[in-house]
Amino acid sequence: MRLMLHYIKKHIGMFLTAVAFLTIETFADLLQPTFMSYIVDRGVKGQEQELIIRYGLIMLGITAMGAAGAVVRNLYASRTSQLIGKEIRLAVYEKVQTLSYENIDRLQPASIITRITNDVTQMQNFINGIMRIMLKAPVTCIGAVVLIILQMPGLLPLMLAILICAGLLIYGNMKLGYPRFDKMQQKLDGLNRVSREFLSAIRVVKAFQAKEQEREKFEDASGQLAEAGISSMRVMAVFGPLINLTVNAGIVMMLWLSGREPAGEIGRLMACVNYMTQVLFSLGMVSNILNSAVRATASSARVQEILNEVPAQREAEEGEALQVQAPEGSIIFRQVTFSYAGASRPAVQEASFSIKEGETVGIIGPTGSGKSTLVNLVPRFYDATRGQVLAGGQDVTRVPVAKLRQMIAVAPQKALLFSGTIQENLRWGDKQASMEDIRRAAEAACAEEFVAKLPEGYDTLLGQGGVNLSGGQKQRLSIARALLKKPRILILDDCTSALDATTEVQVLAGIRRESAGMTVLLVSQRISTVMKADHILCMEDGRICGFGSHEELMTDCEPYRAIYRSQIGDEGLTGAAGEGGVFHG
Repeated sequence: MRLMLHYIKKHIGMFLTAVAFLTIETFADLLQPTFMSYIVDRGVKGQEQELIIRYGLIMLGITAMGAAGAVVRNLYASRTSQLIGKEIRLAVYEKVQTLSYENIDRLQPASIITRITNDVTQMQNFINGIMRIMLKAPVTCIGAVVLIILQMPGLLPLMLAILICAGLLIYGNMKLGYPRFDKMQQKLDGLNRVSREFLSAIRVVKAFQAKEQEREKFEDASGQLAEAGISSMRVMAVFGPLINLTVNAGIVMMLWLSGREPAGEIGRLMACVNYMTQVLFSLGMVSNILNSAVRATASSARVQEILNEVPAQREAEEGEALQVQAPEGSIIFRQVTFSYAGASRPAVQEASFSIKEGETVGIIGPTGSGKSTLVNLVPRFYDATRGQVLAGGQDVTRVPVAKLRQMIAVAPQKALLFSGTIQENLRWGDKQASMEDIRRAAEAACAEEFVAKLPEGYDTLLGQGGVNLSGGQKQRLSIARALLKKPRILILDDCTSALDATTEVQVLAGIRRESAGMTVLLVSQRISTVMKADHILCMEDGRICGFGSHEELMTDCEPYRAIYRSQIGDEGLTGAAGEGGVFHG
């Protein structure tokens, strides 16, 4: 709730304006039954036409005033709630950008999406309801009760009994509803997770005819959400009618007690019945808005959890970095160990090696050996559990992340492109790049040829994730984007896996031309890709089992020889050592 109050304070001017016009609307509603009783008891009863017209015009004026107040209140309430919703979403989005991969893994992307969308919408609706209903309902209820007592003082004990019973029922509604609505939002997370997984893997689902399995998973998640929704709605289904019953019973009691009042005060009785109806309506509104408050409070707690999340990685300050004399592109690992949260064993264990600026190091090993994890420690996608990673002679944990990543470019195995034109995607590497620079980077990555054949060329619009391109085309654009950045350190994380051997040779040759002077970390499953690198780092089970040239590893590293035999064969053990590869040969 504090989170919502914080943002309401930021827009307190518009909020109070909406409340002011809401007050005008509320008092207009409360005055109408009183003037109706005057018309009946003074005008109709006394047959005074002038009084009927006078009070009728006053009622009409009050109605017009209330309508004007409602219009202005709606305008300000809608604008205020929409602005607050926008600002909360932006705050959550900006917070997520500061979190590390470890934080994101723990919070889960599907849950984060639910919080940014559905949870913020619940909060936004509640804030809108405060200005439209919540403040009006108690004012109307209290005002109606006071006016009933002024009209018929003998009804004071009855009104107190009604308010106490209704208050207990509303409290019970909130007490039982909060945990149910919180659980409902958690089940919505689960449904979003299943939906997201299905949509991202729809090709695999169709290829393996797994439609029925995915339908069962979705049905189960949807069923759990429905059960949670039924449980929360059941609370409303019980308490809402009980509140109505309490107030309607009060109306019956009031009519019975009115028999003791002086005859001829029909207008006053009509006004009291009208006010009791307003009390009933107000209590119903209070119950509904408190149900909304329960949902908004649960949602606010979930949003606040993200805003309170402490980044797993400490952000270094400017000037904090150790000033060690070393070339900018050099990389040193000192006894580095890293474990993913909840993992049974480290993904990288006791890794130590050094790379000079401008060198190309190939990284190879079986699937799951820790290759990608190792290179992810350089740009601080994750921080080492133990040990030290240095880039340019500086501990990466003591360099501001923005400054560190400014000198690094990454081309991942899964090429990630965004909605927009090809040119816009490539400019992520350099926003100020000229078309000549863009074409040069694309040509080096062998992307220029296929882009030139597209109807709109570099202005071709890409769907989400580059869905209208092949896997190899997306990888080549991803490489071009990284080259366009002209980084000191270039990380190529198996980014040619979707290319055929001939195209891969051409792409690597283009990278070699454009990466002159850069330090290159080249992760690959293919030994022919890395065998001509300055050094080759061979990994197995998270450990470095070999580091040296191709010839050295063929002599000293059995896992490397096993990879060579599996891909090239025994006949190449003596004669093929100088074949293949394109780096620094």
